[in-house]
Amino acid sequence: MTISEIQKQCEYKMSRTVETLREDFIKIRTGRASAGLLDHVMVDYYGSPTPINQVAQVGVADARTLTVQPWEKNMVAPIEKAIRSSDLGLNPATSGMLIRVPLPPLTEERRREITKVVKHIGEESKVAIRNLRRDANEHVKRLLKDKEISEDDQKRSEKEIQKLTDNFIAQVDATVANKEKEVMTI
Repeated sequence: MTISEIQKQCEYKMSRTVETLREDFIKIRTGRASAGLLDHVMVDYYGSPTPINQVAQVGVADARTLTVQPWEKNMVAPIEKAIRSSDLGLNPATSGMLIRVPLPPLTEERRREITKVVKHIGEESKVAIRNLRRDANEHVKRLLKDKEISEDDQKRSEKEIQKLTDNFIAQVDATVANKEKEVMTI
């Protein structure tokens, strides 16, 4: 593996980390109902944990209500249980084959809790990016140890990898700041 391949691979993985962060933020509630809110809820489907959107259709009834319509009648109770036990603090109501999930209005206290979660997820992304930097630098050091590159090449490569790291951490910070602003806006 060459230095440029290591840097390209590192950049790709860092960009995927930022993309994953943005995808995670879609699931975080900001006061409006979103079908993506329940995507990470797992349902016990015949003994195996399955994402809710694979056993039911999730829709948005209005700005404050989600609807979940299971494809199998016997899945109503497990889906309701999974939503209740999720970390979202939702209380679903069942009427026949349709599960309605009303979203309570966000209080100031709940908004602050959500911003803490946003910051935590952002920090986890930064840690992942730093770990990718460490791995890339270790690859470069291995090349130096195997005498495939010079010390100057190693130093230059570490500087480039650090620039990538700084760039992606700045993107994470900007994404976190935008989401916090969105959550705190009433």
